[in-house]
Amino acid sequence: MIYETIVTTCSPEGEAHIAPFGIQWHDGKVLIMPFKPSTTLQNILQTGMAVLNLTDDVRVFAAAIAKKTTFATEVVAEGKALRLKDCLAHHVLTLTQVEEDEVRPKLWLKVIESETHVPFMGFNRAQAAVIELAVLVSRLQRLPIEKVTQEMQYLQIAIDKTAGPRELEAWQWLVDCVNNHLAQQSGLQQA
Repeated sequence: MIYETIVTTCSPEGEAHIAPFGIQWHDGKVLIMPFKPSTTLQNILQTGMAVLNLTDDVRVFAAAIAKKTTFATEVVAEGKALRLKDCLAHHVLTLTQVEEDEVRPKLWLKVIESETHVPFMGFNRAQAAVIELAVLVSRLQRLPIEKVTQEMQYLQIAIDKTAGPRELEAWQWLVDCVNNHLAQQSGLQQA
C-alpha cells in the first residue's frame, strides 16, 4: 500500500526541500523510491536523513509540484532535519539501506522520532482529487496527455462538489501546470 505524504529533506548546507512522495511502510521501516535524478534522493544520500510529514493541507502537495510558495519548516532531531511547521504529524527518518536501481533506487529508512501535532479529521473528496492530480502532473513527461486531461475531467466532479478555498487554490495551480504543458506541446508541434 502506498501512502501520499510530504517528505522534507535538507542539503548538507541546510537548504530545505519539500516534495510529495508516495511511501510504503514495511515492518516499521519506510520505503521511498525517488526517480533519478532528484533533490530528495541527493539530500538523503548526502545527509542520511529525511522527515515524513503528514498533512491535510493539499496546497503543500500542489505547491511542490507547481513550484509555488514554499511552506514554512522548522528544525527537528537536534538540528539534523527539517519538518513542515504546520503538519498534523511528523516522523524523523534515518537512512539504513540503499538498493541501487538505474531509475528508482529503494531507500529504506527507520523512524527515530515521531510527534503528533494536531488530530487528523479525514480527507474530503476534493483533497483526494488534488492529490491525484498532483501525481498526474508530476508525471506529465511520462504519461499521455490524453490520460491526464481525461482524469482531470473526472476529478473535477469532486472539486465542484466538495472543495473549499485551499483545495480550489491547489487545484488551480495544478490546472495551470497542465495548461502550460499543453501550450508548450502545441508550440513544439507548430514549430
